[in-house]
Amino acid sequence: MHQPTQRTRLGAAAALALLLAATTGCGGEQRPAVRQPHPQGAQRTPASGPAPAAHSFTLVATGDVLPHDSTIQRAKSDAQDGSYDFRPMLAGVKPIISRADLAICHMETVYGEDEGPFTGYPAFTSPPQVAAELKDAGYDSCSTASNHTLDDGADGIARTLKAFDKAGLKHTGSGRTAEESARPALLSAGGAKVAQLAYTYDTNGYPMPDGQPWAVHLIDQKKIIADSRAARAAGADVVVVSLHWGTEWQTDPDEQQLTLGKALTASKTNGRPDIDLVLGTHAHIPQAYEKVNGTWIVYGEGDQIAGEMFNDTGARDDRGNMSSIARFTFAPPVRPGARWEVSKAEFVPQWIDVDRGRVMSLPDALTKSPGREDYTEAQDHIREAVLGRGAAKDGLTMSR
Repeated sequence: MHQPTQRTRLGAAAALALLLAATTGCGGEQRPAVRQPHPQGAQRTPASGPAPAAHSFTLVATGDVLPHDSTIQRAKSDAQDGSYDFRPMLAGVKPIISRADLAICHMETVYGEDEGPFTGYPAFTSPPQVAAELKDAGYDSCSTASNHTLDDGADGIARTLKAFDKAGLKHTGSGRTAEESARPALLSAGGAKVAQLAYTYDTNGYPMPDGQPWAVHLIDQKKIIADSRAARAAGADVVVVSLHWGTEWQTDPDEQQLTLGKALTASKTNGRPDIDLVLGTHAHIPQAYEKVNGTWIVYGEGDQIAGEMFNDTGARDDRGNMSSIARFTFAPPVRPGARWEVSKAEFVPQWIDVDRGRVMSLPDALTKSPGREDYTEAQDHIREAVLGRGAAKDGLTMSR
């Protein structure tokens, strides 16, 4: 992977410090003074007067947005005007997303031209309307580093990030320029500056575009730690790392996930962890949450949006429509120089009803339809997977 020169590193660090000070990000737009409908009010510091006291904030994160052909057709049908509307698809989980102070998604695919054509598996180009409708659901930022980021080369990246910018949705993991690629997504909540970084294990064999070795962030332990330390040094109070990793259709985290997870969570500067949260995607099925070296890792959330899923044997596999919504509450440091600690860790079981083309919170769905055995079975499977590495003993609970 391309290694920046010392001058480039220093320039990027200076630029990052300025960006963090302004709490602006890749999306190119400032957050409004009060974000609605968040009741806890992720707020900016007023232009004048004393800064508000730091207070707890919630962060939610979800899995792969992976529009298959059937998903695209459902969005077209829901629009009823020849366009594409993903809002009905996400309406069932919008209350959970929009209530959080910060919400992070993972856009696994890239976008096509405004009028298409659009394609699903194996080389995805999705409708650019997805970006605005993720924003409408309440998302603030999205990771864009995945094995499908180069499905349509540099043009696919450019169209995707342009749509994000237009929607006011921040992004990290890929870039149109070296400077953009070097910047994390920068967010603000509870008086904390939050930096999100993103990386992928591979790009399905597609090479980096000519002259753009920085186009997609690839997983490299030393680089991830260096980037995290740079974000912290530039003023980030909370550093979130999104990783597209793991083995598809495998519930247990693989060796890379376990080894890299331990190394990243063990990394410290002056006794303070360099990374505060690790969010995983790619496996298509729910994987465990685990507290490692005092830091939470979500090995894999599963798919947030997808059509019918077929596993590596070619069989239809309902697990591909199961996922979890991660929700972490961060509390302010107990003393100067200490980290923002996760004071509450939760997950919400989520299900994609592919027949209806709708994403739903299973606890809510079971409240409305308590006799649905398929909902109960899905929720039980998600809970077993998420708690499979003993996270309950560290306080992780199922919520709604």
